[in-house]
Amino acid sequence: MKEQTSQKDIQSLFAFIDNSPTAYHAAANLGKMLAGEGFVCLEEKRAWEVQWGGKYYVNRNGSSIIAVTIPDKQPRGFHMTAAHSDSPCFKLKETAEIAVDDLYLKLNVEKYGGMILSTWLDRPLSIAGRVVFRGEKGMESRLVNLEKDAAVIPNVAIHMNRDMNKGVEYNPQTDMEPIIGKADARGTYLRELAKQAGVAESEIQGTDLFLYNREKCRRIGIDDAFLAGPRLDDLECAFAGMTALIKEKPAEYINVCAVFDNEEIGSGTKQGADSTFLKDVLERICGRLGIGAEEYRCMLADSFLISADNAHALHPNHPEKADATNRPVLNGGIVIKYHGSQRYATDAFSAAVMKDICNRAGVPYQSYANRSDIAGGSTLGNISTAQVSVNTVDIGLAQLAMHSSYETAGAADIEHLISALRTFYRD
Repeated sequence: MKEQTSQKDIQSLFAFIDNSPTAYHAAANLGKMLAGEGFVCLEEKRAWEVQWGGKYYVNRNGSSIIAVTIPDKQPRGFHMTAAHSDSPCFKLKETAEIAVDDLYLKLNVEKYGGMILSTWLDRPLSIAGRVVFRGEKGMESRLVNLEKDAAVIPNVAIHMNRDMNKGVEYNPQTDMEPIIGKADARGTYLRELAKQAGVAESEIQGTDLFLYNREKCRRIGIDDAFLAGPRLDDLECAFAGMTALIKEKPAEYINVCAVFDNEEIGSGTKQGADSTFLKDVLERICGRLGIGAEEYRCMLADSFLISADNAHALHPNHPEKADATNRPVLNGGIVIKYHGSQRYATDAFSAAVMKDICNRAGVPYQSYANRSDIAGGSTLGNISTAQVSVNTVDIGLAQLAMHSSYETAGAADIEHLISALRTFYRD
């Protein structure tokens, strides 16, 4: 039965990722999941109607989403998870088309986040994002997705660079521009997107458009032990957090799942983890429930946040890159992340709480720390606590090739995370 449950979750995860080529699509798809389960959408620009026992969600900027379930009685605090909706990719510049000698048409793009550039070469790519236009109610936004193999970034043949296999430094301006057609295809992609949005091309006033890898998620390995796909970091954790929230009814805590945009570029936007988004939602929910400021602060002191963002697994070809004793593996369970300078928010207390959650859920866990001579990344936990200060643990699922256009993770671990988060929300 557990294998069947895991397979169902994996297929649902694959469908979610395959249909979420950008942060805007990810937030919209999470919103559809929530609406299908009876969650009510709250708009930030309108007064909220909130009731005990209610289920709600809020979308900011079309790319970040926070869902909340409220118990039937006075809560002790908040049980919260956080993940992010964005992934490293290429963003189209405002004026994007470049003709090459009246022969080819390519796109002028720039990096979004810390990418492994070489993994974007020679892959089927497409364009997705949002377009903004003036509608009857002012500026409106619509999601768009070409959903075809529209572009490719071609490698230079080894005959033209005999040192190709000795190491290449890719220049994002000159080496990474995708070709999208012949020179006379100018204007085609924008016309197609405008048609899809149901507006005239001349009506479009702004765009946020990105390249994405068209390859689908799949099981790999002779024993199907692994998952492979684009954007596993961090749509795996976003999916797991929202799935767990939907499946559990809150008891003594207000349950919250926050999926923020722009983690890959520092979170310092109005919809990022360093914004007031989470704080605004919690304060407005409590205000409508009649919970005063003093009571709200007491609740924060009895709250907990699980910041879920994927972690580096021991690499089979480069084990020397891992720490000597804190080296998680695929399918080894939830990774608890530690950093002496608090790039991860985990401390002794929050780690103990997370281990207890895993033990009660019957889920394995493992630890991650950087090698002391290799600088690591940061994540949501210590950023979000600048706005909402609560006990926080940073965790993730072990994966290989983080920030590649196509990543690898453990097939068993998505079920581990969902089970642990369900226990957290339930208890």
